[in-house]
Amino acid sequence: HAGKFVEADGGTLFLDEIGDLPLAAQVKLLRAVQDGEIDPVGSRKTVKVDIRLISATHRNLVDHVREGKFREDLYYRLNVLPVTVPPLRERRDDLPVLVDHFFRLHAADKPRHLKGFSSAAMRAIGNHDWPGNVRELINRIRRAMVLAEGRQITPADLELASPDRAGLG
Repeated sequence: HAGKFVEADGGTLFLDEIGDLPLAAQVKLLRAVQDGEIDPVGSRKTVKVDIRLISATHRNLVDHVREGKFREDLYYRLNVLPVTVPPLRERRDDLPVLVDHFFRLHAADKPRHLKGFSSAAMRAIGNHDWPGNVRELINRIRRAMVLAEGRQITPADLELASPDRAGLG
């Protein structure tokens, strides 16, 4: 088996949750990024690779560097062009577009009768703080698409409080 770095040679490799990488693996990643060399598992030969590396994390890597949980040299190698994406709770205007995108993306999972989201569901989505960010949004949409019994997804299908009944007892 070639491995991800060899497969990505000449292209781009995306590493998600880089902030969770153990220190021992960070040493190997640093070598791959800095020297363009890897030691494939089970091989006695070093392999040259030419990759563009994109990484993501939900962790604050500056804090991790300060705490000794993330190598400073690797941090500076990776932090060439940082892109910060604010959490969903700070991008509420993006929610309708994202909801529509994920509904269409997972359309094969939905029953035929399901046509979309009720206005109450969209208000509930807009009122929710989304602590799990996009992953939570996707999960709630996919689950609602499977569980919804009506023509439209409701706040109950999303397991979100209905904004029309908020505070009513």
